[in-house]
Amino acid sequence: MSEKPTHAPLTQFPVVDDQLIVGGLTVGQLADEIGQTPFYAYERDALSRRAHDLRESLPDGISIHYAVKANPMPAVVDHMATLVDGLDVASVGEMRIALDSGVQAADISFAGPGKTDSELRSAVAAGITLNLESEGELARAVRIGEDIGVAPRVAVRVNPDFELKASGMRMSGGPKPFGIDAERVPQLLKRIAGSGAYFRGFQIYSGSQNLSPESLVQAQHATFALAYQLAAAAPSPPEMLNIGGGFGVPYFPGQERLELEQINENLETRLAECHEHLGDVEVILELGRYLVAEAGVFVCEVVDKKVSRGVTYLITNGGLHHHLAASGNFGQLLRKNYPVVTAHRVNNEPRETVSVVGPLCTPLDVLADRMELGQADVGDLVCVLQSGAYGFTASPHLFLGHPAPLQRLV
Repeated sequence: MSEKPTHAPLTQFPVVDDQLIVGGLTVGQLADEIGQTPFYAYERDALSRRAHDLRESLPDGISIHYAVKANPMPAVVDHMATLVDGLDVASVGEMRIALDSGVQAADISFAGPGKTDSELRSAVAAGITLNLESEGELARAVRIGEDIGVAPRVAVRVNPDFELKASGMRMSGGPKPFGIDAERVPQLLKRIAGSGAYFRGFQIYSGSQNLSPESLVQAQHATFALAYQLAAAAPSPPEMLNIGGGFGVPYFPGQERLELEQINENLETRLAECHEHLGDVEVILELGRYLVAEAGVFVCEVVDKKVSRGVTYLITNGGLHHHLAASGNFGQLLRKNYPVVTAHRVNNEPRETVSVVGPLCTPLDVLADRMELGQADVGDLVCVLQSGAYGFTASPHLFLGHPAPLQRLV
């Protein structure tokens, strides 16, 4: 019989006397300070370490941008702004948070299909780079720029004809609502040349949540090659080339941490090659989840404990309405457990196999399914790790009318 796969070792938070420590406090102390459960806590030191370690491993000359959609909490964005070279946003709400962080508009880009005229007007007026998703978006941005007397700063988001293989979410290849099909881009570049818009470069984003170095290297190779081809039709030399990111983190049993050595060696080669083809272009690595996911924890409290036909349930005050991704209802085809621990009994005995569920009247409200945890009772705290990205804002807080969780940067 093969061994049951386990979660990758997670060491971003220390464990002292078998208690999880976040921001220098036990989770119990943190709960007392915050004053209620459930809550999300994000650790400054963990965010800083990840950004520092990534920058140390990358070749000189690669810029790092933080994709705000991964975690747009203003305090988190403000902290990330001190660690990265720019921010990427996907709504006018995120754009305002990015501007409030002190990052210059020239270092902020705005992607996403379906930008409204109001959003385009705000971005053009602020001097933010629009990653164009369609020919129609260019026409609207130009019209708005003429109306307010500001030349739109634009880059072309390209939908390439290749995919990022083995990725959790594929954003390119085949028909997509994102970006402009690569074969249509040369014609769009001609329109930009005569439009009065200021051309900045390209964004080529092919996928996310990838744990395969080989797949990432292959996609990066294809991305640079496509950029060289498209640049030949550009109205001016590109100032920036956003090659996306796609770096994943381990969430589920059997997954291993992404090894960066092969990726970074490839980027060093590609960067030298890129400057030969495109000159003094800024090459941007856009990352969200990879920078913040492991720095966050979701904490909820056991309000009841019961046994039903041989299954022990810990019923908590936190559920899918607070953390949709951990429940498996945010893109999982087959539900798998996030790493979950009992806050005051992380590793030690006694242990028991339990299902952790929330308070909602739906069988989908599951945070851990038949998982071995340190024994917990009513009043104890349960922690879901890897919760710093796509947690709070990706969850349906209004579902069934329960109060929303709090958030803290510690």
